[in-house]
Amino acid sequence: MVQQSKFTGTGVAMITPFINNKVDYPTIERIIEHLIDGGIDYIVALGSTGETATLNEEESRKVLDTVIATVDKRIPIVAGNFGGNNTLELCKKIKGYDFKGIDAILSSSPAYVKPSQEGIYHHYMEIAKVSPIPIILYNVPGRTKSNMEWTTTIRLAEASKKFIGIKEATGDLIQATRIIKNRPDNFFVTSGDDEVALPMIACGGEGVISVIGNAFPKEFSGMINAALNNDYPEARRLNLQTYDLHKWLYIEGNPVGIKSAMKILGFGTNDVRLPLHNMSDINYRLLEKAVRKVIQTVA
Repeated sequence: MVQQSKFTGTGVAMITPFINNKVDYPTIERIIEHLIDGGIDYIVALGSTGETATLNEEESRKVLDTVIATVDKRIPIVAGNFGGNNTLELCKKIKGYDFKGIDAILSSSPAYVKPSQEGIYHHYMEIAKVSPIPIILYNVPGRTKSNMEWTTTIRLAEASKKFIGIKEATGDLIQATRIIKNRPDNFFVTSGDDEVALPMIACGGEGVISVIGNAFPKEFSGMINAALNNDYPEARRLNLQTYDLHKWLYIEGNPVGIKSAMKILGFGTNDVRLPLHNMSDINYRLLEKAVRKVIQTVA
């Protein structure tokens, strides 16, 4: 494992709750207290789980300001709204952005255009030139439709100290292990998939940026901490407590499932913005059953 950083452990990709299609800021505050009380290590606001693609710039800024004010420096904050497939416009946005209270940005590899590895490399290097704060790379081929190969990740990590880590969301433990083996010092590797977070730590990773952690921060961060402390029997036990829930969280896409789980737990509505759609009644009932089972199991 590399030297421990503020992004070792459990980060949570926080949802953006809506009510009547408007951002529910009081529920954001409640969720943050729930996450901090649950022992998570940092918050990722405005990621794909936060439905950032459906927020306008004014809403995005107000969400981030609400997070910064509510967290009040208790844990680090990562801003996830710094991906894009227009490199020049993204760099322009970064140059004019107020990063006060933000510890790092999470930047996904360009989507839709499917760039070459060389294109991905130079895209990120342009971001490194203008970003005043550290950058966490984000490789998520399921959304971008192009994989950032492990050699490109290592090349970026060695090219600029602005790149401090990667959220590796391929679910490919071979690729993740190659990054872990070849990375420079102080470059962390964290899982972007809850289901493989435990095996990725076993391979040498530093944690997870979690979706299920919105609902069960204490249980999931407890599992991550046990694994990081090499207590794998306890980590396996905790992992299995919540494992069956993963299926239902993603059966109609993310964050459709996790927002429904949060509604069941009393955190606002399960409303999402188009083109996402609220979970079907039948899957909602099955998800609720799975959530109740987890509650009973961990009680």
